[in-house]
Formats: sequence, C-alpha cells, structure tokens
Amino acid sequence: MNSFSRGVLFAISSLVIPAGAVQAQSVPVIPAPMKAEASTGAFRIGKSVVIRHDRASASEAQLLGGLLKTRLGVTPKMTSGNGSLKANSISLKVDATLALKDGGYRMTIGPDGILITGKDTAGVFYAMQSLIQLAPPAGDARWAMPDGAAVSSVRIDDEPTFGWRGIQLDVGRWFLPVEDIKKLLDWMAFHKLNVFHWHLTEDQGWRFESKKYPKLTEIGAWRASSPPYGNRNASDGKKHGGFYTQQQCRDVVAFAAKRHITVVPEIEIPGHSSAAIASYPYLGNDDIPGFAPTVMNQWGVQSNVLAPKEETFKYIEDVLDEVCKVFPSKFIHIGGDEAPKTQWKKSPFAQGVMKREGLKDEEELQSYIIKRVEGMLTKRGRRLIGWDEIREGGLSPNATVQAWRGEQGGIDTAREGKDVVMSPTSHMYFDYYQADPKSELAKGPEFECIGGFLPLEQVYSYYPLPTVLNAQEQKKILGLEGQIWGEYVKSYEKAMYLGFPRAAAMAETGWSPKSRKNYADFTERLAKVNEHYKAAGLKVGPLK
Repeated sequence: MNSFSRGVLFAISSLVIPAGAVQAQSVPVIPAPMKAEASTGAFRIGKSVVIRHDRASASEAQLLGGLLKTRLGVTPKMTSGNGSLKANSISLKVDATLALKDGGYRMTIGPDGILITGKDTAGVFYAMQSLIQLAPPAGDARWAMPDGAAVSSVRIDDEPTFGWRGIQLDVGRWFLPVEDIKKLLDWMAFHKLNVFHWHLTEDQGWRFESKKYPKLTEIGAWRASSPPYGNRNASDGKKHGGFYTQQQCRDVVAFAAKRHITVVPEIEIPGHSSAAIASYPYLGNDDIPGFAPTVMNQWGVQSNVLAPKEETFKYIEDVLDEVCKVFPSKFIHIGGDEAPKTQWKKSPFAQGVMKREGLKDEEELQSYIIKRVEGMLTKRGRRLIGWDEIREGGLSPNATVQAWRGEQGGIDTAREGKDVVMSPTSHMYFDYYQADPKSELAKGPEFECIGGFLPLEQVYSYYPLPTVLNAQEQKKILGLEGQIWGEYVKSYEKAMYLGFPRAAAMAETGWSPKSRKNYADFTERLAKVNEHYKAAGLKVGPLK
C-alpha cells in the first residue's frame, strides 16, 4: 500500500459529537454523509486491535491493515470470518441486502469496536475514507496515548447521489510521472471520487505507448520547447516530453481499481492530433498547400486534424485496440473537441469523401468519422464518450456526451435519451484562477492560469441536473467531472493547488444529497479536513 501523498492516509481519534441524532453536516467529513447519529461512549484503537473481515472485503481489510501499520507502527491481527462486530475489533463486511444504493455503507462505532457494512466492496472502502477523515492527521500527539486513540460512538448511513464523480488530468501538455498520478488517485479516493479521466494525447505530446505505432512516442511524445510561466507567447528552448508504457498504464489501472476508481483514457480524434500527425504524416491532410506537421510548442487550438482516409481509420482502430486491451473501462473517451475544419475545406481528398458519402458540410464529415470510431469501440464491447462537439453534424447512435461549453449540449443530449457527464466551464474548470488573478500572479509567475475565475463557492453552488429537464431526462445525467487542463500545470504540486479544495466541493455535489449541501457548513468541515492536507505537505487553494 503506497503512502497517502507524503503522509496522511490513516489515523483514528476523537470525534466529539453530542449524544443523540445530529445533522450529517456536523460530522467533519467531505462529502457530507447522508445521515449521522451519535451516542455515548468511545472505542479506543490500541496495539491489540483486530481487523475482522468477510471474504468479499479481504482486499479492503489489507488496505486498512497497511494503513494502521503505517500510522500506528503496529501490525493488527487479520482474521477472516463473517465480519461481525467483536470486542476490540474493526469489522468489515459486505451485505448486498443493505437498503442503500451501490457504494453505500453503514458504519457503527461503539465502545466495543467499529463495524463497517458496505452494500458492496466499494461501500466498505468509502466507509474507510470517512473513518480516515474523522481522524487527526498522521503525527498528531493523540496517537501517543498509551491506551490508543479514541473514536467517539457514532452511526453513519451514507450513499452516493451520482455514479460519475470524476477528475480529468491533462498530461498531454506537461508530462507527469506515474508516482504523481498515484498520489492524485489517493486524494481522489479520500473524497470518494471514482472516475479518473486521463487525457493522454494532445497537439503538444502523445503519452500512451503504442507497440504498433512506435513513432507516436519516439517522435510524438517530445516537443522542442514550451511557453514559460509568465509569457505564454515565448519559448523556453527546452525539450520536454515523456510517455507511459502499457505496463505502467496497467499498473495505474490496478492501483486505481483497489481504490474503486475507474480510469477512462482519452485519445483525441480527429483534432488535437498534431503529435500523432507529426509522427505519421500520412495520417494528416497531406494534399493541402504548406502541409508540414510538427509536435506543437505553443498552446491554443491547432489546425491539424486527421484525414478521413482508410489508412487513418486503420490506424485509429489499431490504437484503440491497444487502448482497450490496457484499459478495461466501459467508456473510452475520444475527445472530438476543437477540430478546425479549415484543412478539410482545402483538402481535395476530404472533399471527395464528403461527396462520396453524401455529406453536406465538414461538420457532417466529423460526425462520419466519429460514427466509424464508435463502431470500432462497440465491436470491442466499449462505449464512446466525447466532448459536446461530437453532437455537430449528428450524434452517434450510442455516444455519451461530456458537456463543457455550458449545459446546453448536455440538455439536448439528455432529451434525446442519451447519457451525459456535466463539466461546464462556468463551474468545473479547475485550470481557471480560484482567487483574484492579480493577487495570484503577485505570488510569482508559476501561479499563472489559463484565465477565467472560478472560486470555491461557485464550484460548490453547481448542481448537474438542469431544471429544464423532466425527471426521466434527468436520469440520463451520469454525474459531473472537474477539469485540470495542463497548459499551466507543469507539476503535481500545481495540479493539486488548482484541483483542491475545488475537487472536494465538487465531490460533495456528486456524493451528498442535495438537501445536505450547505456552503457555510462545508467550509467549517473543510477547515478540519485541511489539517490532513497540511500534514501531507499539500498546498491547496483558498478554503473559502
């Protein structure tokens, strides 16, 4: 079990709640639990504590045991059985008959011990995350008590509201090492987030190892220079790049799965493809004047798009075949955003395809490409998801839309009976400034962002069910996802500064009942959760 980003995963100690029923917001947990009820007494976790688990929760028990060993310096005894509560024990079990949604759990802390019952193994794991947050940070002096740390008696019943609670990380602009990816996954698990959207290809870099097309990483993974912080139109003259081997990707997938996080890879089609076209120029519109593809050194929307050739479709199918063999996720993200049509307009070949297929414009040409890609994924038992531009020219039959240019694309898609993930720039773009840009830039050029302004309260205010949709249409909203785009994210530290605590605010919307949302109470709980951030050496953004 890897440690939780330089420090925090586990400690358990005093949770001071008056006897009797309490509002869930009173419990210092983010996302806020659905229901909490306190009673008298407390349980002390000492060196003789036993972890009891049923067969289904054996993996979660191992994770918990590793955490206790790391934080307490002791190795708790592990006992398999039915997961029932015993004296001096932390008991874990799965009960599929529990009257909660998938991912739900009941956690009872009493004088004799702790009993965690999950609707499924995810529920057991999420209960553990609540227990983590009820604890003081690692290194707290209360751990030095001779008879162990105390946990006040409380019962929590909890379940998620939405099934898709995600974070997107763009590593196409700036490559981040695998260990940084894992640290982010641990923090996502801390707040019960369950989808990691891994943006692996861009104009400025290709990050997924293809064994069939090795030049994608030999050439496409590297650029000659990058814009430095503080001058986005300049060039630092430093080569930058990197990529993840297929084995490294499988390792990340396995690491995430243990934390009940699904990794959804993104391979951009047909735009944001400069790195791929620079690697294999025949993939591009090579019949237009001045065609000279390169891995891009500057940010912004680039004109290079894949050409609608049969050779290109073979390449796409080959790469997606490799992707599907590495990533077991039900969804595969194909981008589809910001694909300029200028090259297709100039390309005699592209125009010929349009005439042959009876396509009236270049938007329909993009739709033609996306529909063929969807067929490739359907054949492999996967589902296509793309940004809301995939609606232009006609939406593929079974596509899922990620709405980012406001909510309208998501609204229209839900009305058509198709699934939606909400990520509007107005509330879900964590690469925007979270405090006044002048005050941020006064700290140094490394605090530069792409622009915009998205403070914590605005993130928290969002709810992804547009009221213009009826109840049946609202069921098509799978959930929501925060975006950490990479133009101004050179490091893990910058990603976490921009991502948190805004990701915590988003997590509460995705998990907690709408009736439990209260911003003032959220910030009070966040002040306590911030102690975990600080203990881990994590510098996050403003707490209000």
